Amino acid sequence: MFWKPSSRPASLSARLSAWYAGSAFLLLLVATGFLYWVLLTSFDREDDQYLTEKADTLIALLRAHDFRTVEWEVEGESTKRPGVEVLSRVLDAAGRLVVESAGMSAEIPAAALPASGGTEYRGRSGRVFRVLSRSAAGTREDYRVQVALEVTFEKHLLAGYRGRLWTVLGIGLLVCVLVGHTMARRGLRPVAEIARTMRRIRSTTLNERIDLSGLPSELNALAATFNEMLDRLEDAFGRLARFSSDIAHELRTPVNNLRGEVEVALARARSPEEYRDALGSSLEECLRLSRLIDSLLFLARAENPGTQIRREPLEIGPELRTVREFYEAAAHEAGVALEARAPAGLVAELDRTLFQRAVGNLVENSLAYTPPGGCIQLEARGAEGRLLVAVEDTGCGIPPEHLPHVFDRFHRVDPSRSPQAGGAGLGLAIVKSIAALHGGEAAIESRPGHGTRVTLDLPAGLAAAPIESLARAASQSSGESTSSSRDQT
Repeated sequence: MFWKPSSRPASLSARLSAWYAGSAFLLLLVATGFLYWVLLTSFDREDDQYLTEKADTLIALLRAHDFRTVEWEVEGESTKRPGVEVLSRVLDAAGRLVVESAGMSAEIPAAALPASGGTEYRGRSGRVFRVLSRSAAGTREDYRVQVALEVTFEKHLLAGYRGRLWTVLGIGLLVCVLVGHTMARRGLRPVAEIARTMRRIRSTTLNERIDLSGLPSELNALAATFNEMLDRLEDAFGRLARFSSDIAHELRTPVNNLRGEVEVALARARSPEEYRDALGSSLEECLRLSRLIDSLLFLARAENPGTQIRREPLEIGPELRTVREFYEAAAHEAGVALEARAPAGLVAELDRTLFQRAVGNLVENSLAYTPPGGCIQLEARGAEGRLLVAVEDTGCGIPPEHLPHVFDRFHRVDPSRSPQAGGAGLGLAIVKSIAALHGGEAAIESRPGHGTRVTLDLPAGLAAAPIESLARAASQSSGESTSSSRDQT
């Protein structure tokens, strides 16, 4: 069995800890390295400066032919640096020894040093020397001066310093890791709190929200977005619960009616006319169920992002007149005047069937709530590439508290929930879905006792096309009558 490395990515806390520890340790390493380099170069510079001064002194004495002073300078007490041995040597042009410090040949042979310049040399006893070789130009003979300064103590000091630096770096690395981990955990604590809150949220606890107080600005925006999402989810779940309840209510009534009709018809033998009446009543309930199911299926398809509609150039005036003619008989029976107005040549690219259904639903709503002697007006106009279609009535109006919900499914202004004319409260929801399918929206205005106005704001989509050709295309397209079965709010 082969070992497989874990594909789980490192946590954000671990990444932040690693980045902080790495950056802090790198800074500490650079700082300590720089200090060590400064100390090392300082020692070397001071040693070279001392050797240069010593060599210059000997060369000056050689130029002055003061050999006694040279011997005293090389062998005397003045050549001793406190705590450090200084060795000197003078050679003639042939490389013969003229004078040197005691024991220098045993420690540092003359041939071992370079002809010029300075370097380090490990003596035969293991001690380390900083050496310098200079030519004494300007003298009778070409003398060569060699000077050595013992730096063993400095090397030991630097070695001890390096050891302490490695100790400090090791402790610093541990401290950086611990501090980085602590800071990362503290910094990500709000994220953990947000995660705990989100884990507690279920379909039954959608009322919980993330506390925004004390959050950093970056997380505040994220938490606020989460809260907004929870608001939408809570609203959607509430609407879904109400929708399920409404569906059950709407389906229960016709099903119970059907059951009652059948039970009554089967209770005893009846005449053919009585059976015909029972079947007719059952058929009405079946049609009501069919209309309800068709409306629900339409709304479900309309909410599908992949739903496509068939657009065609429509002249709006004839379409509104077609809807008016279809409902003219119902309006005459209700004692309501029905008017349609639209400027000639007003053309938009719409789905004919859906457009007629939306306007028809609005007309049916107005007919249901407009008393005899009232008026319903259908009006259309174009505005900056948009088509505005309004249906206005002089009915009873809608109370202000119901206006935000009139486009919801199954919402009725009448609290008794007793539908009029078979309506299921889906008419305006369908109108809103049709407007959304066309890329538009629906709006409503109402004043109780004065009437209601519903406006469809749709994209025309044909601003660049010639009016005459579009009107001709609209008039040649196949007409479809508005379906007689409409839902109302």
